[in-house]
Amino acid sequence: MEYALVTGASRGIGRAIAILLAQKGFKVIINYRSNDQEAQKTLSIITQNGGEAELLKFDVADSNTCKVAIEKWQQSHPDEYISVLVNNAGIRSDELMALMEVDDFERVVKNNLLSFFYITRLLIPQMVRHRNGRIVNIASLSGLKGVAGQTNYAASKGGLIAATKSLAQELAKKKITVNAVAPGFVRTDMVEGLDETSLKQMIPMARFGEPEEVASVVLFLVSKEASYITGECINVNGGLYS
Repeated sequence: MEYALVTGASRGIGRAIAILLAQKGFKVIINYRSNDQEAQKTLSIITQNGGEAELLKFDVADSNTCKVAIEKWQQSHPDEYISVLVNNAGIRSDELMALMEVDDFERVVKNNLLSFFYITRLLIPQMVRHRNGRIVNIASLSGLKGVAGQTNYAASKGGLIAATKSLAQELAKKKITVNAVAPGFVRTDMVEGLDETSLKQMIPMARFGEPEEVASVVLFLVSKEASYITGECINVNGGLYS
């Protein structure tokens, strides 16, 4: 049994990834911060369809909390290790930079970028020991082309893409791949409040994506078929570029 940790898996893209990985035989560790009801819903969907999963509640933006939660899991699973990590958790707090509060910038960077460091560094040693691992970071179109009103979000996701490329080079000889997926506008809570009608006019496919379409790319990147792909950022955006 291979274990896959998906952060921010209680809703949206994270939930879709967790469900698909479970369908393909992974035992999924569903991370979430506070929404017990939605996390339980993700767990129920997986188990009702014959998959295996467990909940792991902790705040990805708190380095100490990450360390305590993951080390506790590792101690309770001495003969197992997490071979797949999907760093999906993230938040938005949009505002023009001239009006943005310091806390809004720091909070987004902590949740979206520093969380990648807090969690990934704890799982790398066992992946190296077993010479096997897949790390997939959920970035964003904003981190590639920038979006007005999202300097904090774009900085965090652009940094995540750069970190992906660097870590991939560090781990390549250990048979561990590190890749990113950059969704465009995908129908989740993250796009609430955006003008879908006008935004769809910018997208060549003229529609928002679905979480399952992102999940399918993640599934490929953690598969054996993707063993020679590392340091890449794959766009899932309906043809929307800069």
